[in-house]
Amino acid sequence: MTDLVHGMGTELVAPDWPRITTEEAREVLARFAWIDDGVGAAFVVWCSPRPMSAAALVRKGTTVVFVKRHHVSVRTRARLEREHQFARHLRDRGVSVPAVLATTSGETVIERDDYVYEVHDSAQGVDLYRDVPSWYPFVSLAHAVSAGRALANFHHAARDFAAPAWDPEALSGSVTIVGAEDPQLALRRLVEGRHGLARALDQFNYEEDFNRWLLPWVEKVSPHLGGLRSQWTHGDWHASNLTWSSRDPVATVSEVLDLGLSNRTYAVHDLAVAIERNAVDWLDVARSGSMRVDEGIVDALLDGYEQVAPLTPGDLSALRALLPVAHLEFALSEVEYFADVVHSSSNTALAYEDYLLGHARWFEGPNGSSLLAHLERRG
Repeated sequence: MTDLVHGMGTELVAPDWPRITTEEAREVLARFAWIDDGVGAAFVVWCSPRPMSAAALVRKGTTVVFVKRHHVSVRTRARLEREHQFARHLRDRGVSVPAVLATTSGETVIERDDYVYEVHDSAQGVDLYRDVPSWYPFVSLAHAVSAGRALANFHHAARDFAAPAWDPEALSGSVTIVGAEDPQLALRRLVEGRHGLARALDQFNYEEDFNRWLLPWVEKVSPHLGGLRSQWTHGDWHASNLTWSSRDPVATVSEVLDLGLSNRTYAVHDLAVAIERNAVDWLDVARSGSMRVDEGIVDALLDGYEQVAPLTPGDLSALRALLPVAHLEFALSEVEYFADVVHSSSNTALAYEDYLLGHARWFEGPNGSSLLAHLERRG
């Protein structure tokens, strides 16, 4: 197993967090009843290449579980417990997500030193995209169609999850700014309430940049807010967060993974995130100096979604308005994470310049404008 993980570009990099060791996994799993079943010892068989937490598959006999570790500066016990409640809600309504396992005392979060741990059943199906960076597209249009159907079913199941929105924090998504009547005031309050983010943004002319590059797009969302229904969403609908029925190009979605960015937003905001994650090759800027968009994947994703939940003209208009700023609040949370949690000045600058501002700038250019025009023709 390599010690390198995915970075902010196309190259593998050293991880932010040390990988989970077999000894560490055994100490965590000692809290679970099945670990004392007398069938051999537990050992790590795979470590995730995702960079912002540590995760591993751990085998004991014929049982394989998924162990994930978070630093408390990124995820708290309360935050994880809310995610686990959401996972149970989805499972009760027929969405296939891996079961969260509980200790002998009924806890689903284990605290150890400065970390919190969660343990899940291993996912069913083929983890076809597990080594693929989060900005790479689907390998086939059929995968995009199936992912669209699965997202619509996910949204239907999540509609009655009644928990309030989670307050923004490092590595989190929300609609605190894009859903506000006064986005500039919302930004100011967000920064004032998050001291790590405030420290991170001190080095940038962030209010001026926000007003120049982001506010014009955010203001286009405002007329649509009255028609949007608040609900819990996934927040990171990418091919790598899904498992598949086979390795075939016509495989269908088996299970949904990773609710770590779930929050109360809007279904069309989540759909905009899915388009951005799966149809725009943001990492291509390192190779070609531009970002390509695959409009075929956009259509396939939306076609699949509409097979389950047809989109109204108002939905499509809101989707177009949200797409250029769907990244905004997660990008801000990345700036906070890189500056205040892992102290990477290079990644802080990259998250600010290329992600927070760069994504919005792209929609002013020819490829971004073409994508928005494509969606307008669809609706």
